[in-house]
Amino acid sequence: MYHQPVLKNRRTLLERAEKFISDIYFTDCNLRGRLFGDTHPLESVSVFLSEKRILYSEAIQQNFQLCKVGDAFGPTWWTCWFKVVLKIPEAWRGKEVHLRWESDGEGMVWRDQQPLQGLTKEGEKTSYVLTECLKDSEPHGITLYVELACNGLFGAGKGSMIAAPDPNRKFTLQKAELVVFNQDVRELLTDFEMLVDIVKILGEGEQRGFQALFTANEMVNLCDPANPSSFAAARSLAQKFFAQKNGESQHVVHAMGHCHIDSAWLWPYEETIRKCARSWVTVIRLIENNPEFVFTCSQAQQFQWVKSWYPNLFSEIKQFVQKGQFIPVGGTWVEMDGNLPSGESMVRQFLHGQNFFKDEFAHYCKEFWLPDTFGYSAQLPQIMKGCGISRFLTQKISWNLVNTFPHNTFFWEGIDGTQVLTHFPPGNSYEMKGKVEDLINTVKNNKDKGRANHSGFLFGFGDGGGGPTQLMLDRLQRVRDTDCLPKVQMSSPDVLFSQLESDSSLLCTWVGELFLELHNGTYTTQAKIKLGNRHCEALLHDVEVASCLALCKTDSFKYPACKLQELWRLLLLNQFHDVIPGSCIEMVVEDALKYYDEIRTTGSRLLLAACESLGSTPGKGAGSSMAVLNTLPWERTEVISLPAEDAQTRLALVKVPSVGVAQVTETAEPKDSVSVTMMVGGTIMMENGLLKATIDQTGRLMSLLLLQTNRKPVIEVIEPAKVVRSGTHQGSVSFSLRISGKSTIRQEIVLDACCPYIKFNTQVDWEESHKFLKVEFPVQVRSPNATYEIQFGHLQRPTHRNTSWDWARFEVWGHKWADLSEHGFGVALLNDSKYGYSIHENIMTLSLLRAPKAPDANADMGHHNFTYALMPHTGPFQDALVIQYAYNLNFPLHVFHGVISEPWSAFSVNSPAVILETVKQAESRENALLIRLYESHGSSVTTTLSTSLPLHKAWHCDLLERPDSIIPVSKTTSGISLTFKPFQIRSLLLIIK
Repeated sequence: MYHQPVLKNRRTLLERAEKFISDIYFTDCNLRGRLFGDTHPLESVSVFLSEKRILYSEAIQQNFQLCKVGDAFGPTWWTCWFKVVLKIPEAWRGKEVHLRWESDGEGMVWRDQQPLQGLTKEGEKTSYVLTECLKDSEPHGITLYVELACNGLFGAGKGSMIAAPDPNRKFTLQKAELVVFNQDVRELLTDFEMLVDIVKILGEGEQRGFQALFTANEMVNLCDPANPSSFAAARSLAQKFFAQKNGESQHVVHAMGHCHIDSAWLWPYEETIRKCARSWVTVIRLIENNPEFVFTCSQAQQFQWVKSWYPNLFSEIKQFVQKGQFIPVGGTWVEMDGNLPSGESMVRQFLHGQNFFKDEFAHYCKEFWLPDTFGYSAQLPQIMKGCGISRFLTQKISWNLVNTFPHNTFFWEGIDGTQVLTHFPPGNSYEMKGKVEDLINTVKNNKDKGRANHSGFLFGFGDGGGGPTQLMLDRLQRVRDTDCLPKVQMSSPDVLFSQLESDSSLLCTWVGELFLELHNGTYTTQAKIKLGNRHCEALLHDVEVASCLALCKTDSFKYPACKLQELWRLLLLNQFHDVIPGSCIEMVVEDALKYYDEIRTTGSRLLLAACESLGSTPGKGAGSSMAVLNTLPWERTEVISLPAEDAQTRLALVKVPSVGVAQVTETAEPKDSVSVTMMVGGTIMMENGLLKATIDQTGRLMSLLLLQTNRKPVIEVIEPAKVVRSGTHQGSVSFSLRISGKSTIRQEIVLDACCPYIKFNTQVDWEESHKFLKVEFPVQVRSPNATYEIQFGHLQRPTHRNTSWDWARFEVWGHKWADLSEHGFGVALLNDSKYGYSIHENIMTLSLLRAPKAPDANADMGHHNFTYALMPHTGPFQDALVIQYAYNLNFPLHVFHGVISEPWSAFSVNSPAVILETVKQAESRENALLIRLYESHGSSVTTTLSTSLPLHKAWHCDLLERPDSIIPVSKTTSGISLTFKPFQIRSLLLIIK
């Protein structure tokens, strides 16, 4: 019907449309108020509370007690099982009927012994579809179960999301009823929402925004909420607007469902298992109803959990993986931290992850998927490529506090020159909601306009799970090709990256690490986790080396492959990006430390068994015949401690061949004995022929100070420096200082014969709040750059603060060592469990302990043991063997009861630049060893790998241990000749039997 045009006011029209769909205003007469029709009470709701997470089969056998809406349950971390008995009214024939359920906590609907859908208010999932169109033939009386976890999508923080959990929180059932759902109202509401958002996001300067405004206003004119027959005309106007298409040049958004689930963070590992089930079963229901929907999912560990705990759900997932709608991505066991795991740990993340995906889904992942971690090592590109991956997706660098990263799509080049195509979705989120603002931001934030016209778009609730919703899919469907917005296509990672690859000629290259200018405290927090990680990495390395030697020396020895897989997977799990960084709650810390204890206990037993297989058992009268194992690829001359019947530790100087064993003889004397002298005034002099050190009564060495964040020196003496040991093999000095009224530090400064560094064995009783304990070494070295060990290599960072990129790295990460050198001289700082460094001008700082109070109120409280060392040297750090000595500090010699007839070496490498990092049994060949080496100096070098083992064949292979027939193995009379480029990683398969 024609009506006379009148002047329109933008604000008035916009508010009119907003109020028409508001869930706050005028719901008694607006469209929103008509979303749900008639309601009907449930026949009964009863509940059973469990302190533990139990299986469905066990839960339904329990005694349920009647309950009602308004009742509260808990406390935190408990589980409520609700038995819901319902009967749909006959009068609702032909209608869509939902179970409407609103409660605190995270729920999952079970029916006929199967999980069906997640119910989480925070994830916008508050109803379960019982029937889309009630028929007489359908059952009207139904019994369901709702499993409710007494924690929210983001845990149960007391007062704020990342606060320590409130252990006594109660969770309320707010709504539980049957309801008629009006799908036609939902469709119209979505039309209005998208139009209103276009108006608001485009603003007054865009004509298209006014077209959306006038369309919405006309729809309000046509639509009578009380008369569903008026809806079609209003919807027709919206469809006409959305159907007005873009030009050919418009940016293309590749939309992919996503559900980032932290394997642990503000909730424990066990709860993550249920988060996966709740989220993924909901995704399966969406896939069934939306044939074009594509969902991406990472982390092999989470797939393994679902396979073990929800086998039928896992079977459904496998079906949709085959159809290309449920897409495994990432290739790693978990989404690990990108900084702290060792190089070998990162390889194992891919090895275990890729093998799982290959075994379960018949293909390897093509993309590395790590959207949420605290930085990215410059060695990752080479590791990725070695594991069959040439594409990388993340977005975390958009969180930088200081500098804006200049690219979204680019080639990332690692320290060895390897490049991978990298994409940061410009929406700067891995949990978008399909809204107009998300789409506009994706175009606006793209920093590679003109270079890349395609972007990823990850939508779905994340971090705590939840995933996509039908509403998100409906939003995106409406604007697939709508003028003023980017084109939207439901896509996959492979399609996105293939498109980027096909048009990559203008892309820029970023060289080196992707440093996140945020969360620097994660290099230090939860010191016991970091110590557990470093020690367990070393232990598993040693177990593998010793087991390989035993396998080759003793026919009866069986390599513990299955047990090692279990231990590695525990270690890899704890390298998740909220666990090893220490950004998790106390419950997670407890679980992580328990796993480390399991690795230590079992790993030590496996190591001892392998060692004892290497030598003969001491005979009668042999006394305490001791042997020693060296798992590192160079000969070592070191002072070791021997077990003694009395309290006095016995010391011995031993010489052990590379990757080999030798008998301990206690008659060997060092060339230069250690001397410790107490001088007048309490000063102590220590010397071993290589080093000379002066220590005052407060324990200061070369102006050493222990500092907190306010730079208050720790100098209050409890016990002044005193000589503990002064002998041929070792000298040591101990002292203790008071940090505060609650905290103390005790150190033993140790100088060993034949050792070029001085050790600080440290014990701290730490009971602080919001404090930072560091150690500083002011050194007489001037250099614009310092060098830090990273995975399979090292890199340099500036010691000055010239630019914002420099001073944003006020605290950086490194592994076993950092070095500050000028021409001809330098100082290296070594450690056995620390990762946070700061080297500014001539001051070398190592971060020791922190005391944050969220999300773990007791983070780092208690007793700590750790060691760091200072190593002055002449010449470059490479020539001074800093790398080797840092390995020595972290991989101690292993002493065991046994008789070794003569020293024996299994492997050696004739270049100090090349490190033999790994010796293990090959994954798929019991008669083969996997050998991994890398170039550590940053040089091109040719070296020879020699072995005393019975070698039959040798192949080059990639990091997944797939033989590479293209690269021939060059064998000489002395061994296998290998050529390396700077920081190159090489792997070999050696057939030994």
